[in-house]
Amino acid sequence: MGCGGAGMEAAEQVIRAGLLRLGGSMLGEVLSADRGHRGPRVPCGSGHEASFAGYRDKSFDTVLGLVTVTRAWYHCTECGHGLAPRDAELGVAGESMSPGLTAMNDLAAAAGPFASAARLLEELAGVRLTAKRVERAAEASGAAVAAAGRGRAALIAARKLVPLPPSPLPDKLYAAIDGTGVPMTAKETAGREGKGEDGRARTREAKLAAFFTQDKVDDEGYPVRDRASASVIATFEPAAVFAGLVKAEGIRRGADHVRQLTILGDGAAWIWGIATAKFPEATQIVDLFHAREHLHSLTRSLEFMLGDRRDEWLAARLEDLDYGDIDGIEAAVRTYPLEGIKKQETEKELGYFLNNAPRMRYRWFRSRGLFVGSGVIEASCKTIVGQRLKQAGMHWTTAGADAIIALRCKEASSTWEAACQQPRTQTGAA
Repeated sequence: MGCGGAGMEAAEQVIRAGLLRLGGSMLGEVLSADRGHRGPRVPCGSGHEASFAGYRDKSFDTVLGLVTVTRAWYHCTECGHGLAPRDAELGVAGESMSPGLTAMNDLAAAAGPFASAARLLEELAGVRLTAKRVERAAEASGAAVAAAGRGRAALIAARKLVPLPPSPLPDKLYAAIDGTGVPMTAKETAGREGKGEDGRARTREAKLAAFFTQDKVDDEGYPVRDRASASVIATFEPAAVFAGLVKAEGIRRGADHVRQLTILGDGAAWIWGIATAKFPEATQIVDLFHAREHLHSLTRSLEFMLGDRRDEWLAARLEDLDYGDIDGIEAAVRTYPLEGIKKQETEKELGYFLNNAPRMRYRWFRSRGLFVGSGVIEASCKTIVGQRLKQAGMHWTTAGADAIIALRCKEASSTWEAACQQPRTQTGAA
């Protein structure tokens, strides 16, 4: 121990390894105390009975290392397969990892590349797994999380599961919706049209919705998002399927009970289609930042006619936008007679404002203390999808990407989920 930092580190590693071996041995003994004998026969799960056929060992990795347990084994002659009731009780039926290690693996794999996750587990937890095993286990967990969420949404839609409203009930609930591309393998994008020069798709769009609440405004009247109130859902399914998931999540978050429900989006037609079909009572707002971007694009289309007045004209139009005066923007554009391509460009950009005029009443929205920006969903697209799935050289299968996104959505929603999973937060339909 007198060899400086290197000696101390080596001592720590040796002691930790010894404690893990001891802990693994103790865990094995504790688990084997109940050998899982449940009588001469047990249900096989397919309507038959399986008979006791002796004891067999099962080994699986845990946070304390490899553990082996001896448990009763049953065989069904009708189905031709065997089972160990004790495996299901321990949460390792058909699994090679314990629930604790699976949860640890999910966090590491959701946070970064699978090889990095494997190194992280070894360095921090002393658990050695291959990158491929980390990948397979995380994708299996993510697929289960996604399936559970969509199953719950189906039950809510069928009114077989009725979530109780949050308590206390927030004043305002927001749903911010957007989509972002995920780089895919060539097989996943075969036959799909894209924006590349060759017209082929390189990505698949993941659609996300972030729900959050607001009860207060600050001293200057700007809205303040409730701390730890966000829950996020995502899917690669078409908008029609995604709409059902959004509706179910809205119900779960109290959309039927809050005083003010607001849908935020960047102006894409599919977002407003969902909002109108699933939440017709909601206020729809175009993200102000996107609206300003389109106003800059509109100004560029008129630059050749505006000349030195460009900046002055843009400043005036930005003021119009802040007041929600879309008629003023249109009138200012119509002042300039255009033909050909420039006319087409200008009409396209102007159409964005005309089509979304009721969603751009920013002065009125702000007077009611509402958010007019979709920063929450923009951040979700970047942190949940971009930071993990868009790193250099990454190409995903749809199933793999969907699973990892599900894990990251779960983590992003963890604080809200912890609150909503408290007792008496949902009930079966009467």
